[in-house]
Amino acid sequence: LTPDTRFPSLCPRSPPLLGLLPGRFSVFPLFFLALLLGFVSLLWLQLSCSGEGPELLTFVPYMHRFLSKKRIRHQIFILNQVDHFRFNRASLINVGFLESGNDTDYIAMHDVDLLPLNEQLDYSFPEAGPFHVASPELHPLYHYKTYVGGILLLTKQHYEMCNGMSNRFWGWGREDDEFYRRIKGAGLQVRRPSGITTGYETFQHLHDPAWRKRDQKRIAAQKQEQFKVDREGGLNNVRYRIESRTAVNVAGAPCTVLNILLDCDTSETPWCTFG
Repeated sequence: LTPDTRFPSLCPRSPPLLGLLPGRFSVFPLFFLALLLGFVSLLWLQLSCSGEGPELLTFVPYMHRFLSKKRIRHQIFILNQVDHFRFNRASLINVGFLESGNDTDYIAMHDVDLLPLNEQLDYSFPEAGPFHVASPELHPLYHYKTYVGGILLLTKQHYEMCNGMSNRFWGWGREDDEFYRRIKGAGLQVRRPSGITTGYETFQHLHDPAWRKRDQKRIAAQKQEQFKVDREGGLNNVRYRIESRTAVNVAGAPCTVLNILLDCDTSETPWCTFG
């Protein structure tokens, strides 16, 4: 396959695959990993797959069709936090990276509530550096220059160079801003789409607060920490246990649900609990 026609992938860490980057034209399995975030009950998912549902039930079949039409072989992982701690998006992405297997070359950090509407959007292998699909010029809500949330593609090598994302961000928000600093600190350049003329109508935002109540409370200690760069933690110290791994079919689209139990050192980040 040529660099223009090969199937891109989103990937986990795996030293044996570090050499299988663009420039190697042999045929080998490549997968696209969409890391989906949110509080999703596996039981609810299994009971609801055949009917109308909220964001997840829309996202999985939609992205399966979107990527298949673009001839991108893909694997979708649902990262479902089932512990009693506050929501930690960054740690879930770290876990997804570690648990997604050895067959892929790159990852897509993909919010479950954001659907790409423009088929010109590029989900291919981000060889030149992190590729921010949901750029500030296109995202329907977030327009500041350093925004890298929503949909971000990275090779597994580049994600490891950043040591993944900080595990200190319990509750919603701020973890993307810290990750932007990690990207810059690793000497990487964020690239964004060009030639997209659909503006803020490039994506459909499915966020419904009735379905996804997010923990945005900031306690005093957390307020002091939220703008700091975590220079020590990330992939190297994420603490978790996989409660279950289940293959699920959503309206004909396959995905894997990981029920994840995160762990928290309350002496380091006391804001991981609701107390």
